[in-house]
Amino acid sequence: MSRILKSLGLLAVVSLLPVPAIAQTASPTFTKDIAPIFQNKCEACHRPDSIAPMSLVSFEEARPWARSIKNRVAARQMPPWHIDKTVGITEFENDRSLSDKEIDTIVKWVDAGSPKGDARDMPAAKVWPNEQGWNFAKLFGQQEPDMVIKSIPWTQKAGANDAWWKPVVETNLTEPRWVRAIEIRPSTVKGRRITHHAIARLQQRETDPLAQNPDDANGQPQPGTFMEWAVGKQGEIMRPNSGKLMLPGSKIVWDIHYSQGGEDITDTVELGIYFYPKGQEPKFRQVLHLMGGTSGTGVSTLGTALDLPPNTVKATEGYFLLRENGRVESFQPHMHLRGKAMMVEAILPNGQKQVISLVSDFNFNWMTTYVYEDNVAPLLPKGTLLKVTAWHDNTAGKKTNPDPNQWVGWGDRTVDEMAHAWINIVYMKDEDFKAEQEKRRSGGTTAASQK
Repeated sequence: MSRILKSLGLLAVVSLLPVPAIAQTASPTFTKDIAPIFQNKCEACHRPDSIAPMSLVSFEEARPWARSIKNRVAARQMPPWHIDKTVGITEFENDRSLSDKEIDTIVKWVDAGSPKGDARDMPAAKVWPNEQGWNFAKLFGQQEPDMVIKSIPWTQKAGANDAWWKPVVETNLTEPRWVRAIEIRPSTVKGRRITHHAIARLQQRETDPLAQNPDDANGQPQPGTFMEWAVGKQGEIMRPNSGKLMLPGSKIVWDIHYSQGGEDITDTVELGIYFYPKGQEPKFRQVLHLMGGTSGTGVSTLGTALDLPPNTVKATEGYFLLRENGRVESFQPHMHLRGKAMMVEAILPNGQKQVISLVSDFNFNWMTTYVYEDNVAPLLPKGTLLKVTAWHDNTAGKKTNPDPNQWVGWGDRTVDEMAHAWINIVYMKDEDFKAEQEKRRSGGTTAASQK
């Protein structure tokens, strides 16, 4: 009995001691935890009257899609970012992918029942330009680009086959002008429904051999592509002290792919150009090269070599020789429905080979340009070979493959195939290249070419 009383007394004493609070982690809420993620990584597309099928701006708009959101982000299907982060360069200016922490937060929010949270935690609404507005104008303190060049109107009839519209439009420039930013957009919301992609090629008499791409039909050297627009792209801002050069008498040669629509739609595509102020000339010239395709650019072509037998996975290679030192600014792969992966490597003059980037899960619905951070943009000496390898999956295992039993070659149609890389390069003379290398070394940051 005494043992029992002592035990009871001990329990009484213990019961009087303060009980430490059990640490509990509150579930994420939309207003405090989820809305900031959506604003930074999702609203560019998921907002009213934009290209996404639903808006994620408010709790009321996002909540019905919670389970689907969880599935897509956990599988890393959204936001669309298909580059392999374990290979080559891993730092990008425009990285819209979710971090592991952000994905975990979204998953926990959904698993907890997707609570709204305290309205006072909601961040201020993010101000987006009108869907038909210009994205870069405010960055330069403007309402509009300095120059807007429109394609000749095209009417895509309801149910009509895909069309490729290639009008030529004068720029009416009377003096050389340096370009610091470019945007392309379909002129109307309805036009976005049928515009698969739009390429603006700059046609002008070139004297700079580094800017020259293969000759046109008249035997004149041309600077080639000015910019290519597709879903997932909005424009291009040149890195400081670099730009693209437009010359007097230049023209824009449009190459616009219109797809089928459910109604007659007439539209134009607009090219918005932002110039450096007169008298302010950047030091470096930037050129957008199409590596592969049908142009014959480089040492050997990639796209024209396409030969995809039925029910096979096949790799195709192409090469591009740097005739001058260069800094690679960005990389965008382009393939069609059977596109599987694309890798860019640098083969240095000493024979050393380095992987720059690998898109390991290509998705035809998203033509993403991967823009390298300033301190890691590859610095490559002249004589470097850029090697582009494309993989196509012409089997039933590729969900987007319309018919794995068909032989497939190069062609403009979506059911045909392509394989090329859009790569922006800023060229540098030896002195400037060495100075840039030293700048990297002194800053403790090493580019891919200096590993």
